Amino acid sequence: MKSTRAKVAFNLLDKPMVRWVVDATKQAGSAEIFSVVGFAREQVEPLLADTTIIVQEERLGTGHAIMMASELLAREDLPASLVVLCGDTPLITPETISQLVALRQQGNAAVSMLTFEPEDPTGYGRVVRDGRDSAAHEECDSAAPDERGSVVRIVEEKDATEAEKQIRECNSGIYCFDRRVLLDKLSELKCDNAQGEYYLTDLIGICVTKGLLVSAYKTSAEEVSGINSRVQLAQATKTMQRRINTRHMEAGVTMLDPDLVWIGPDVALENDVELLPLTMLYGKTTVASGTVIGPNTRVTNSTIGHDCRVDESVLVDVTLEDRVDCGPRAYLRPGTVMKAGSKAGTHVEIKKSIVGEGSKVPHLTYLGDATLGKGVNIGAGTITCNYDGVKKSPTIIGDRAFIGSDTMMVAPVVVGSDTVTGAGSVITRDVPDGALAVERSEQKNIEGWTARHRKGTAQ
Repeated sequence: MKSTRAKVAFNLLDKPMVRWVVDATKQAGSAEIFSVVGFAREQVEPLLADTTIIVQEERLGTGHAIMMASELLAREDLPASLVVLCGDTPLITPETISQLVALRQQGNAAVSMLTFEPEDPTGYGRVVRDGRDSAAHEECDSAAPDERGSVVRIVEEKDATEAEKQIRECNSGIYCFDRRVLLDKLSELKCDNAQGEYYLTDLIGICVTKGLLVSAYKTSAEEVSGINSRVQLAQATKTMQRRINTRHMEAGVTMLDPDLVWIGPDVALENDVELLPLTMLYGKTTVASGTVIGPNTRVTNSTIGHDCRVDESVLVDVTLEDRVDCGPRAYLRPGTVMKAGSKAGTHVEIKKSIVGEGSKVPHLTYLGDATLGKGVNIGAGTITCNYDGVKKSPTIIGDRAFIGSDTMMVAPVVVGSDTVTGAGSVITRDVPDGALAVERSEQKNIEGWTARHRKGTAQ
């Protein structure tokens, strides 16, 4: 990746790569998840807080990683099947994990391995079976053992014969073990190889030698693609974008151009949502029916109600109730709540504020730590001066208040209901209900000033 950042911490659709793997195992029904971490673990551990973390101080191969977990894996309360996955394969699906487990359990295999057929198998370990040659096993709805025969061994490219190099089925590095068999055979792993590492793949040969069944479940090359470069990260992102967008469109979401819409895996969209180009929806965002979002809009961890319009804006940790109009070019920051029928218009920034039902903040305004009642109108250029350099203070504006253009409200301050502020005023004191508040210095016109102060001006 050419980075000091841990590979598995790189984001794919705003979600760390390793979280895709963890969440897939959860959706597949895992009772417990153990995460073995090593390189840059201070970056990775916070991403795995809901798992049991095991530290591999010396990174001596995949087999060694399992050895580090062996004490915990010996617990009597754990299930019989242990799935081993790689943190850099975010395209793996819960369905495939479940099928792999089902295959091992029904066949009572020592291990079931996940295999695939790449376009070019060069460089991959080939899966050699016992010679039975019936129809290729593509899926396992009944979790029956693979009809092409059990696995005899995995042969690496450098050790393969010409005949073995013609085999297209390859090892993905993902396995489902009989947990007790795994723990029993771990001690037989050796590190007498050029790298001095313990390889989990060697357990396949050990199991075969002992007369134990090794079965295989073949999935698509796409699902088990490991990410080792930023190019591959972009390719995986495109794959996941296509999967997610297709699912939403099939459920009734409209996209003018699906290639220009990015949706995170935890986003929930109702039918009849419309997403325009250059829209990004991330985190735990939810969008209700009838809403149109975009173009050029990013929404993160936000709740958007029915029949809203969000145009060319950025929303982070906010709530929009029904029929809210937002943008173009609005920035709604964490803690903002837009009540039903309200508006945040062009070049408006709102932070940690409540905009009341039917209230409008049409343009060129900053509201911070403010509470607006119903039917409020905020004139252009208005700001709440909520920070005095030490602490932040609130501004409260009552129902139906009309705030004149270029008003500065110096918090803490309360502007009552049915009030009006004169344009250009600096409001430093509370304004009672029904009052007009004007704060301006007297205007003075000094005639002839230009001619006296600028040379060359006509007399």
